[in-house]
Amino acid sequence: QLQLVESGGGLVQPGGSLRLSCTASVNLDVYAIGWFRQAPGKEREGVSCISSRGGATNYPVSVKGRFTISRDNAKNTVYLQMSSLKPEDTAVYYCSIGVGGVRYWGKGTLVTVSS
Repeated sequence: QLQLVESGGGLVQPGGSLRLSCTASVNLDVYAIGWFRQAPGKEREGVSCISSRGGATNYPVSVKGRFTISRDNAKNTVYLQMSSLKPEDTAVYYCSIGVGGVRYWGKGTLVTVSS
């Protein structure tokens, strides 16, 4: 069964950086992957996505220039490098892929940006 496991979350001060990882139980090299986040009381939103070979990435305005998505298909892992973090980036971060019409999600990793 396909599983996604996120890691790397934690408490960081405003302006700080974190790198999140998402490791899959299957080969990822044919799938596009996205990172999403959900803050308390808010809907889940996409924060980045990357094509299967890593040649194309996309970010919303809210994180563009601060977040960088990358992938290492040999390790079945996708990364989200986050810098210049703001309190409004506080959320549970999830990775997700779509396979055969089914969307799979990890359990998430909590990022808290606070002084």
